[in-house]
Amino acid sequence: MNLPIDCRMADPRDAAILTDFILVMARETEGKKLSRPTAGQGVARLLKNPRHGFYVVAEKQARVCGALMVTREWSDWRNKVFWWIQSVYVKPEYRRQGVYRALYDYTRAQAIRKRNICGLRLYVERSNAPARKTYETLGMKMTGYRVYEELL
Repeated sequence: MNLPIDCRMADPRDAAILTDFILVMARETEGKKLSRPTAGQGVARLLKNPRHGFYVVAEKQARVCGALMVTREWSDWRNKVFWWIQSVYVKPEYRRQGVYRALYDYTRAQAIRKRNICGLRLYVERSNAPARKTYETLGMKMTGYRVYEELL
């Protein structure tokens, strides 16, 4: 039986599971072991400061089974904001069941409703072919940009 997936904005009661998701996702996707206290503080800080971004959680039978984070980027070219989808995680036992699609559809609907959002963006590891296919299936397109960074 295919149970419904409900999405909602995360709140402080979700801090522990969001922290768990971040730690597991970093290990799974990049082989990185993050500091639980630092990640937990980062989650709590965003939950307290929604002007910087927000989390969306997906639930099946009132159990959180996936989440994503959205941060904002001002575009002077468009005089609007891009929402960057980050920290996507779906528990393994819920994968391939439409959880990410539900999270994306919910986030997209919120962006359209706001009217000052010009688009959704995300980055993905080059080697993560299943994720790339999922994003393309949802209508996202690969851009001509490459991401550069300098960690400080």
